[in-house]
Amino acid sequence: MDLVVKVKEIKGKCPMYKLGDHFKLENGYQLVSDIPVCMHGLVSLMPYYNALLISPPEEWGLAGKEDKDKAYIQCVDPVDYTDGGTVTFEISRIEN
Repeated sequence: MDLVVKVKEIKGKCPMYKLGDHFKLENGYQLVSDIPVCMHGLVSLMPYYNALLISPPEEWGLAGKEDKDKAYIQCVDPVDYTDGGTVTFEISRIEN
């Protein structure tokens, strides 16, 4: 099982990502990307990536309202208090 992490929404001005950017986590631990990966987004993913490899997002309270097969997390930048941007990531599980 691999994970594809896609930028779904940006609130504010993220200096790293644009809508549709994505990266992959392959083989459970290998980050594969053609773009730079922001540590704020990565730290938000860390508590969940192993869990999402073994069971669906709904079991972890991360499933989307409309698409239960996709998980959603958000980076830690508090956009309302900074000049940065908060990114919402959509995570899809991909069978190898």
